[in-house]
Amino acid sequence: MTQDSLAFLPFVRPEIDEETIAGVVDVLRSGWITTGPQNQAFEQALSAYCGGRPVRTFNSGTATLEIGLRIAGVGAGDEVITTPASWVSTANVILEVGATPVFVDIDPITRNIDLNLLEKAITPRTKAIIPVFLGGLPVDMDRLYEIARAYRLRVIEDAAQAFGATWRGERIGKLGDIVSFSFHANKNLTSIEGGALVLNDEHEAELARKYRLQGITRTGYDGMDCDVLGGKYNLTDVAARVGLGQLAQIERFTAQRKKLARAYFAGFEGGAAAKIGMGLPPADFENGNWHMFQVTLPLERLTIDRAAFMQKLHDEYRIGSGVHYPAIHLFTLYRARGFAPGMFPQAERFGATTVTLPMFTLMTERDVARVCGAVNEICEQFGK
Repeated sequence: MTQDSLAFLPFVRPEIDEETIAGVVDVLRSGWITTGPQNQAFEQALSAYCGGRPVRTFNSGTATLEIGLRIAGVGAGDEVITTPASWVSTANVILEVGATPVFVDIDPITRNIDLNLLEKAITPRTKAIIPVFLGGLPVDMDRLYEIARAYRLRVIEDAAQAFGATWRGERIGKLGDIVSFSFHANKNLTSIEGGALVLNDEHEAELARKYRLQGITRTGYDGMDCDVLGGKYNLTDVAARVGLGQLAQIERFTAQRKKLARAYFAGFEGGAAAKIGMGLPPADFENGNWHMFQVTLPLERLTIDRAAFMQKLHDEYRIGSGVHYPAIHLFTLYRARGFAPGMFPQAERFGATTVTLPMFTLMTERDVARVCGAVNEICEQFGK
């Protein structure tokens, strides 16, 4: 079989089963397609998954982060510490609530925020921390919360990629402060678009509900009041029904991802990519959910750049790939706020060299072997 005859392998593809598709059809036929009984059922199922904590759904993981900050009381004059190695929304929501993002560089091994540097960034204006669980790997939660308690800081966990991950045997979402999940189409659990906030008590849950839909509270048949400035962030019942179908399969999804990740490590062992120093993610099969498999290219030992590497994967081997993520502080919006190259060298190096390889539950170990073979061949051809 030639490379041209191979089916294209994307870097992500959601798995939606027939029962879920039929359930969506039932919702469409019901006439109640926006927020309603399916959403309520989804919230209850998510709450049970998170140990009974209150959960409120939203139409995106970006919305959950922003509302999480508002519930934590973050606003103008406050500082929020986070990592520059994330999707830009992590920092954008800090600006959205009127606060100032303060970046801390990443640990080069875990690729998460470097907790050894965290305390140096805390000032009297610091109100909260947003740790990002990159690729579905949690930070050291014990140490994170030890620091947060010592300085009386709120934590809004950016667990967008971490649904199904654990820390010391406990599910992410079951413990901690405010936890933000994303259910975007590329996540381990998808509702097409969507997200959820795991909260501490019913007061926070009620506030989240208000923020989700214009700050409105209804009473009786005709009573209505608005006492906070909310937005339009509700999740539809169509999306919730997809989420319910996905949640029922999350343990299988996670097990399959771990199986594929092990196959990646085996496929790269001793190959051309390893010989020239291609970096692999930390092999944490206890806590991580393997949302992504991100490698770092040793560009100084290749005669092609990252874009050409990715193009060869696409054009010659029919394999998709991605970049997750360029360092946030190097975007124009953040350079205009005083950030500059060289400030966070680990995040900058990671952002300039990382490539995300295919990882989704419909893949097989044979697919992984195909990817590893292609990467090794390119490294053999263009290594120096």
